[in-house]
Amino acid sequence: MNDFNDLDEHEEHDEHGEHGEHREDEEHEESDDAGHGSGRSGHGGAGEEVRTFPAQPPARGRGFAASWWGQTWLKALQDTALDGEQLTRGRRSARAGAVGAVSVRPGRITAVVRDRDGTGHRCDVLLTELTDTAWDRFLDMAVDRAEHIAALLDREMPPHLVEDAATTGVELLPGIGDLEPECGCGAWDLCPHTAALCYEVARLLDQDPFVLLLLRGRGERRLLDELQLRSVARAAGSSPTAEAESGPADRGVRADEAFAARDILPPLPAPPAVPAEPGRPPALDSGSEPAPGIDPDALEFLASDAAARAHRLLAEALAPGHGRQPPEPALTAGEDAVRLAASVPGPVIARRLAESTGRGRAGLDRAVRAWRAGGAAGLAVLDEVWAPGQEELARAAAVLGSAWEGAARPRLRASGPGRWTVIGAETQLRLGGDGRWWPYRREQGHWCPAGPGAHDPAEALAEALGEAG
Repeated sequence: MNDFNDLDEHEEHDEHGEHGEHREDEEHEESDDAGHGSGRSGHGGAGEEVRTFPAQPPARGRGFAASWWGQTWLKALQDTALDGEQLTRGRRSARAGAVGAVSVRPGRITAVVRDRDGTGHRCDVLLTELTDTAWDRFLDMAVDRAEHIAALLDREMPPHLVEDAATTGVELLPGIGDLEPECGCGAWDLCPHTAALCYEVARLLDQDPFVLLLLRGRGERRLLDELQLRSVARAAGSSPTAEAESGPADRGVRADEAFAARDILPPLPAPPAVPAEPGRPPALDSGSEPAPGIDPDALEFLASDAAARAHRLLAEALAPGHGRQPPEPALTAGEDAVRLAASVPGPVIARRLAESTGRGRAGLDRAVRAWRAGGAAGLAVLDEVWAPGQEELARAAAVLGSAWEGAARPRLRASGPGRWTVIGAETQLRLGGDGRWWPYRREQGHWCPAGPGAHDPAEALAEALGEAG
């Protein structure tokens, strides 16, 4: 096998490179016994799994593939190409970072590759999917050898896994002529754009061999679920098919037997460490036009927000004493829109949020200030007029009377249910339904939140007076 990592920027001037001999495309049929499907369609059903990888930084100064399976992918590319110059130009483009986000689905990889002048071309590389029969043979083989499953979980594809699969008639890695390019530039064969995409895919395969398995037709989650099902059935002395055909009384374990065996079960593993930061959302620049009514920018913002919330919830769930904390109340659509606006989404999305909530930009800005001051409780003080009862009013009057000493007490007048305005100052105290006092300040004819709530009205009012200078 040629060393595909001994490629530096100077080798791109070699008109032929290390591409070996090429052969003309041959028409051939792959039988079911060979482990291949009959078509190369990249457009599956509604449940088809698609993984999208963001554009990678330029690969200057290092090889595209360090793993043996990544190099095998590149060898299939080399053996398929009819023109070595196309490979050289494609390798140069991939090194320069011209390949955009890469989408992988069963039978097809897709990306937009840009020329030096910025012109983008949608590129696809097709690889035949394995048939269901071939997948059954592969899964049965993997279940028989636990080390294969362990290797896949470690993001490794050892040679003996591929060899064992080949003995069952399943070819996982592509060979000569298996990679079929399609490009918007109009080339009928491999062009620099599709070659660049293939080099980029070699980098992805290095990181995760499940990319190849998805390209062959099965995603990671589905594969692991099917392997687990076969392992359980094998341990019970039956096949998944026989288990599915048997009645409910034939499956499961008696409760008393399961309880009696509780002490022989291994302890649960320690929870994983919380990542330092939220994960990156998927890149949506796949080169395809979005469906009507779908805004990619808004969708990317929502994905980023979901990742940030998931990261926060995970950190809270793993914190000591989490089980004793009350659950967070569910947000209404209006509250969640303000929460999204408080995360600085950008002017376009902020304008859409302002329109959807009916607040307008100024009203949304006030709502964001209230949210940042106290979350849903702070927003409720801004939006709702809470009318305290006689008992709450008497208690509030007593608190206001004892919060200040002597001349330091401000002159207050009641200006609405649960609201007291400082005479001679554009500041106000509002009593919330949670018993806290919330400071407000009048700005351009509107009362605006001026700080967080506090159980001491003097502390809350000092916040508002302090911000007013």
